[in-house]
Amino acid sequence: MTVERYLRLIAGFFVMLSVALGYYVNPAWFLFTAFVGLNLFQSAFTNWCPMMFFLSKLGVRQG
Repeated sequence: MTVERYLRLIAGFFVMLSVALGYYVNPAWFLFTAFVGLNLFQSAFTNWCPMMFFLSKLGVRQG
């Protein structure tokens, strides 16, 4: 898989996890959902995402 596919997979997982934690544990977890969404939003304009940096350092190939 490529960096872009891993990024979508991880972002989707984080969103689903934080929604579940916000619903079942503490509503403050919804702030993590907002953080992930904000990162995705800014990466659409800047073409840079912190997770892409980490994935590339781990050796995941570019698309």
